[in-house]
Amino acid sequence: MDHKPAIGVYKFASCDGCQLAFLNAGPDLLRLADLVDIVHFAEAGIVSPNSSVDIAFIEGSITTNADLERIKKIREQSKMLITLGACATAGGIQALRNIHHSDDWMSEIYANPEYIDTLDTSTPIAEHVKVDLELWGCPVNSTQVFAAVRSLLFAVTPVQEHDSLCVECKRKQNVCVMVTQGIPCMGPVTRTGCGAICPRVGRDCYACFGPAENTNTEALGLRFEGLGLMPDSIARRFHFINNYSKPFREAGTRWCNKEDQTR
Repeated sequence: MDHKPAIGVYKFASCDGCQLAFLNAGPDLLRLADLVDIVHFAEAGIVSPNSSVDIAFIEGSITTNADLERIKKIREQSKMLITLGACATAGGIQALRNIHHSDDWMSEIYANPEYIDTLDTSTPIAEHVKVDLELWGCPVNSTQVFAAVRSLLFAVTPVQEHDSLCVECKRKQNVCVMVTQGIPCMGPVTRTGCGAICPRVGRDCYACFGPAENTNTEALGLRFEGLGLMPDSIARRFHFINNYSKPFREAGTRWCNKEDQTR
């Protein structure tokens, strides 16, 4: 290959977990470096934020005016832009600020909130620039990332999982924690991709891979109610890691309103 595609990995408001999906890949990352030029990846010590790239990987949500300007610049200098994880695709857990007044919580947390430069919202990258591919997860895993890169290098559209986690549990022959133990589980409305790690060890799914293709959130909320959860507890399960994704945002709001009606 005469010209190796250039890639960049860029961080916004996040915990760095999705960038670690690259670093934790070990030998696979070295093999990737034979196929592409990694021109910007600050966490790996490669810094060139103004370089043009073929593929830009974005971790994190937009939370400041500086973020807005930077993501627009990255989009201009990138042929393809891919979001990594819950923060970049759905605003992240920090998007919980979107359902509250930021001035209120800032005054409760910071002694001098007037020095805090932030937007009132935490929003996904797609709200501000064109996104070519979204990789869900909190965090994403290296299998997702490298499968996407390999597909794109051969001009093939990457295959994405859309099945619910319940399908994955059946493939893994996991015993359903909601049916057998009465544990409220988000698996029926959550896309697979993690390998059903939590149900495999007997705990509930908490929707880190975002909404599945078909999400009957109302039916699941009613099932949670039947298991004894109050409306505010049900709302919290939707208003969590991927709270700004439309199906979960609407479901959380619905159950928040139901909680208000019971007061």
